[in-house]
Amino acid sequence: MNENMKNMKNVGRLAVVLAVSAVGARTAEAGIDRSVMSDKYWAIWNDAEQARIDADIEKNRKADATFALAAPAGAVVKVEQLTHDFRFGAHIFNFNQLGKTRYNDAYKASYGKGGLFNQATVSFYWIDHEPTPGAFRFDGNYREEERYWNGLTRDEAMADRYWRRPAPGPVVDFLKTMDVAIHGHILIWGNAKPYWIYDWYCPESEKRVFDGIGIPRHSTDCGWEPCGQNLGMGYMGRVAAVWRARYKGLDERALEHEAPVYAANLRRIFRKRVSDVAARFGEVVDSWDVVNESSYDWARYRKSRTGLGYWFSMYGLMPGDYPLHALLDAKEEMAPSAKLAINDYNISPDFLTQVRDLEQEGARIDLVGCQMHIFNTNDCRRLANGATDVNWVGSPKVIRERLDMMAKTGKPLHVSEVTIAAPGVDDVSRKIQAVLVRNIYRAWFSHPKTMGITWWNTVDGAGGAGDPSVSGLFTREMEKKPAYDALDELINREWRTNLAVAADADGKVSFRGFRGRYRLSWTGADGKPATKLVEVK
Repeated sequence: MNENMKNMKNVGRLAVVLAVSAVGARTAEAGIDRSVMSDKYWAIWNDAEQARIDADIEKNRKADATFALAAPAGAVVKVEQLTHDFRFGAHIFNFNQLGKTRYNDAYKASYGKGGLFNQATVSFYWIDHEPTPGAFRFDGNYREEERYWNGLTRDEAMADRYWRRPAPGPVVDFLKTMDVAIHGHILIWGNAKPYWIYDWYCPESEKRVFDGIGIPRHSTDCGWEPCGQNLGMGYMGRVAAVWRARYKGLDERALEHEAPVYAANLRRIFRKRVSDVAARFGEVVDSWDVVNESSYDWARYRKSRTGLGYWFSMYGLMPGDYPLHALLDAKEEMAPSAKLAINDYNISPDFLTQVRDLEQEGARIDLVGCQMHIFNTNDCRRLANGATDVNWVGSPKVIRERLDMMAKTGKPLHVSEVTIAAPGVDDVSRKIQAVLVRNIYRAWFSHPKTMGITWWNTVDGAGGAGDPSVSGLFTREMEKKPAYDALDELINREWRTNLAVAADADGKVSFRGFRGRYRLSWTGADGKPATKLVEVK
């Protein structure tokens, strides 16, 4: 046996040893305590289901690759994955707001190399970033400075108008330095419509028309009650029921005839909203949630292009056909390279049909955002006890069926807003959260049409009103919870390819790995180190 053949056999053995070691780490479920879950839970997430998920991950997330390196035959080539094509995301709404520099530093370190997240969802809530017409809070003021938030108590911070709504400019600048993909959220959403649209741009004569038919004016004292043109962050079911009652017996066309100026102003101002954001961020943001949570409004009309000046929306009066116009405006205004998404929590046939109908009317939809929030912590305990009726994640079968349904859009699916809480603050509750996170993420990751998953509130007690205080991956003191460790194990080890392989007689290497960017390293015939950056697609 010649020396080259011996080298190739030895390297082959090395590759097998490394691969076997990686498999061993996967099957050990590092950081997972199976005992905190019921037997009924494990009967649902059983070995056969886990094997199917593994097989689907191998099939759908990996690719075979061959690269010509001109390496010596039998040379040991180190295969090191640098980045992942799949988007592992989180919102970055708490940027510089956590009250201590070391908390903020730990928060920022979770994005980019060495952290969990290669994509960040950036706040673009209209009501917060244009508090008065034309007064854009894009680049911020003293409220964007860390020292401002460090000077507040936690209660004061959470009561601040701009809690979880940092100006997007500094956040985008930071993310660019971290080589993190930027996802903008949200351009058009009825629940983020500014108060001043109705106050400033509805003539008094038309306000009296609305008064006469029982559609009230805006009141800053509404609180959680849906009692004005601009509803604030209310509970959707209750809001929708109240507005349905108010619309009963009304006709959109008759209302437009009586109040034409406000209808025209709504359309103009919504159009300007997209244009204003595009002028500042259209070339730097990689993808956008263009329209948010509109499927229930669409279902009232069953078509995207109605020609109406008003839509009777669950958010109050909205411009007619607003989901379609938002997407058409974004297609015209945003960079051609930016991905445009429609986002919703109503993962149902109505949402599927709305997406299809919008495309038939000329909208460009590159991504479909599918939210999954479990806001009731007791539902997480019910999952641990074997319940299957929680949102759309009660079993691998339910997850596949719901993703299969939305995949009929033909678009990549972004699991866009994820809340999976710990049932409590005790150790067992945190371990339950970790098991839920690991299994649900694995099921999502295995589906062929899923392109990304975005966690919502990564820090306990740092969410918005109504969010569970124990749904983070970190404690409020920025200590990593078991759920963080579970994701770290998946993203940075189990789902990352690092191997040693042997160059063949022609100096080529072949391997199968997760899609992304790699660095190949070897020693050349001249004894000098050599590297090559490649993409596995």
